[in-house]
Amino acid sequence: MIRRKKVTIFTDCKDTTTVLELKKMIEGILKVPPQDQKLYNKNSVVMEDNKTLQEYGLSATTAKAQSPAPVGLSVRLPNSTEFEELELTPYSTPPELPDVMKSQENNGTEQAS
Repeated sequence: MIRRKKVTIFTDCKDTTTVLELKKMIEGILKVPPQDQKLYNKNSVVMEDNKTLQEYGLSATTAKAQSPAPVGLSVRLPNSTEFEELELTPYSTPPELPDVMKSQENNGTEQAS
């Protein structure tokens, strides 16, 4: 799961995929060349192009469809050598269910009758 600001991209990679290969996948989606991308692991450490995802603790046991491993993305600022700050906008949380709906959720038989 690659995150940048409000954008989340889901990819399917092997443990042996290099960071550069992942950047090329991102290039295919966002049209940003790999040299203009920086990827960060869950500890906000910049990931090196020649290392594999497994070297950063991203493997089939730590990253699954139901709980994907987050990777941060920042891109080079236009006409600059500087990269933007890593920004991961938090996900919104849904509002709490009204009491009327909670009883239906717990019982499940009310709609069947």
